[in-house]
Amino acid sequence: MLIRWLLAALHLLGFGFALGAVLARARALRRLDVAQSVQANDVRLRDVFRSDSVWGITAIVLIFTGLMRAFGGFEKGGSYYLHEPLFHLKMTALVLILLIEVSPMLALIRWRVTLAQGGPIDLTRARRFAWMSDLEAALVIVMMIAASGMARGVWAS
Repeated sequence: MLIRWLLAALHLLGFGFALGAVLARARALRRLDVAQSVQANDVRLRDVFRSDSVWGITAIVLIFTGLMRAFGGFEKGGSYYLHEPLFHLKMTALVLILLIEVSPMLALIRWRVTLAQGGPIDLTRARRFAWMSDLEAALVIVMMIAASGMARGVWAS
């Protein structure tokens, strides 16, 4: 019983941190000035990287706790979730987030590597990544709504 409660609490907290982190990343990306040098954007880039790291960590926590809860024998079990329409909505939102995240994730990894090597970073796609982060935040909200509906038995099969 205690482990079920802890997994549920971590999963719920993960949503809050994920939403905050992806919105913070979007805000930090919008603050980058593409007309200025990397040095002039140093503090702003640190904000981008910090929020991106939190976003990545919380995504791992959410996926791990979600898998444990759905298929690890701690909750109702995989057969229940696989027949739950809101679970399918939640997983669709997750897949969309993962697909959207590929481009910003790879670019931010390249930015980190290039910055560590002292090279210039191409910030021209920062606004696009901010918009993509906003879209991901909306999908996190969809996941939270679906999760709360599942918890209340809305549309249960």
